[in-house]
Amino acid sequence: MSPHLTIYAWPLTMVASIAHRMTGVALGGGTLLIAWWLIAAASGPAAYEVFLTVGAHRAGQAVLFLFVWALAFHLLNGLRHLAWDFGFGYKVSTARLTAAVVFVFSVLIAAGVFALTHFNGTFANGGGG
Repeated sequence: MSPHLTIYAWPLTMVASIAHRMTGVALGGGTLLIAWWLIAAASGPAAYEVFLTVGAHRAGQAVLFLFVWALAFHLLNGLRHLAWDFGFGYKVSTARLTAAVVFVFSVLIAAGVFALTHFNGTFANGGGG
């Protein structure tokens, strides 16, 4: 019988593997955001203003942050997998460490991108900058 979810401790490497798959799917959905952004930019100021207004809303900010985090996580974890393809990082301790590093740095990258966009005025008060 399989262990019950409440008593089974998920190893960090398993969480990273599941998150890698989930972020891959999320990036597919995030591509729709990029398409909307490009179409809005090409359609003129009124359409682009709608995109900026939605992006400036708290829910829009949360979706954009999660998209940037998913992109950063998937990239960093993909590099981790690439290292495995070359035969590096198979030790259990190394795999745990690199999984933790991927989680930490992906959050730092996403937070850094958002700090830069807010510092530069992008999405601040619904306007671009």
